[in-house]
Amino acid sequence: MQQTKLKWIYLAILSLVWGSSFILIKKSLIGLTPMQLGALRTLFAAAFLFLIGFRSMKTIKKEEWKWVIISGFLGTFIPAFLFAFAETEIDSGVVSVLNSTTPLVTLILGVVLFSINFSRNQLIGVIVGLIGCLALILEGASVNPNQNYWYAGLVLCASVCYATNVNIIKRYMQQISPIAIANGNFIVLVIPSLIVLYYSDFFEAEVVQSPEVHTSLMYISILAVVGTGIAKILFNKLVQISSPVFATSVTYTIPIVALMWGLLDGEEFSFYQVLAAGVIILGVYIANRKK
Repeated sequence: MQQTKLKWIYLAILSLVWGSSFILIKKSLIGLTPMQLGALRTLFAAAFLFLIGFRSMKTIKKEEWKWVIISGFLGTFIPAFLFAFAETEIDSGVVSVLNSTTPLVTLILGVVLFSINFSRNQLIGVIVGLIGCLALILEGASVNPNQNYWYAGLVLCASVCYATNVNIIKRYMQQISPIAIANGNFIVLVIPSLIVLYYSDFFEAEVVQSPEVHTSLMYISILAVVGTGIAKILFNKLVQISSPVFATSVTYTIPIVALMWGLLDGEEFSFYQVLAAGVIILGVYIANRKK
């Protein structure tokens, strides 16, 4: 009973945190390129996690490091850049909606590659939620016809990365503490991120001294510490105490928060998108109700 309540609390917190991440990415891109944003987001989150839990990595066994490394690239590094590039062409709220395909991909990969069982309710719930997401996308395309929806493919690729990662955590990293997984993920990403940052021209004088860059760094710091560091630990724990489909159903509730932020920032938002968001919530309920 306690874990049942706890997983819903984690889901609510992650919805608020990750739902706010998309507007933070949008604001960070004012002064930074997508490559700079992705690298800095990883480095800032790594610094924060090392401060609070560096010693936890001692608990990771030698044979488990393979999965920790793969999880780091799939669950953090690659998606950070994909989302940054996507938001150069698509509104932050719409990007968050596209990310809602993750539970469907998680279910498919879990069955095909990881032999994870699923219930009829989970399947129906994922499909209902996906219908709501498609309605949001179609309405968003009609409200914003000038946006380049080819960039939606980048978000779908990120969803595949997330789906693979969550199945790996559930299948191979159940015995590792969430904070150890997070620290292990980021320790292997520091050098690749530094290389990307170096070749992104971030250290040139006109970039470092730009007032817009300074403002963007403030947004990226919040995004990295709260939206990546703390959220990473909470999500790892959520995967361990629930099912992969439940954990990734957070991507159904994220768009509601993200669309509210987008509306406050001047993005177009119609009444039909509100209805579609209601369908998404219905999908979450169906997927997680008792038989």
